[in-house]
Amino acid sequence: MATSGKKHRTHLVWDWNGTLLDDVQAVLGASNAAFAEVDLAPLTLEQYREMYCVPIPKFYERLLGRLPTEAEWERMDGLFHRHYTQQRAACGLTEGVEDLLVRWGTGGRSQSVLSMYDHEHLVPVVRAYGIERHFVRVDGRTGPSGGSKAQHMARHFAALGGIAPESAVVIGDAVDDAVAADHVGARAVLYTGGSHSRASLEAVGVPVVDTLAEAVALAELMAD
Repeated sequence: MATSGKKHRTHLVWDWNGTLLDDVQAVLGASNAAFAEVDLAPLTLEQYREMYCVPIPKFYERLLGRLPTEAEWERMDGLFHRHYTQQRAACGLTEGVEDLLVRWGTGGRSQSVLSMYDHEHLVPVVRAYGIERHFVRVDGRTGPSGGSKAQHMARHFAALGGIAPESAVVIGDAVDDAVAADHVGARAVLYTGGSHSRASLEAVGVPVVDTLAEAVALAELMAD
């Protein structure tokens, strides 16, 4: 997206779950409810953040001591999403999100959402929180769950059209957000309020922050 000069304005790609949406307790609660139905022990938030990884079947491998069978994976995935849908309704946006989105847009800069949450569910959920107007595009996962975000990120930029990944910063709460950003040549800032421990985020080698305000401030410093 060209400015009046030769440089490009920085575009933000926001993750949804655990980033814009403060749903880590719902994710933990849904996970533990699903675990109870398949005779797995519950996790504390600290344990969950230490063990969580993508692709998600690898997370279940850490819990089971082996990769789940296809039938086991489908059952656990279905159980999780059923419980998550029930618990998500009580979740709010992460502190300061609305002001950050307004300020970024007021500066004439663009932003979008890319999530591994199912696209057909994501769009109405973002709309229900009243922030859809801030984004030039909202993309959720299409196809089966459990995969990596990298290919979805590539399709997201192709659909954005005219926004170069090199002029973008991805803000997310998961190692996979940084991996996906690197896959397309974008930069990333990772936020500690979601699914991963700070140590696992720092191991990726990108900036790690404790608030979204810090993430946006870093994105501004990264501006071309």
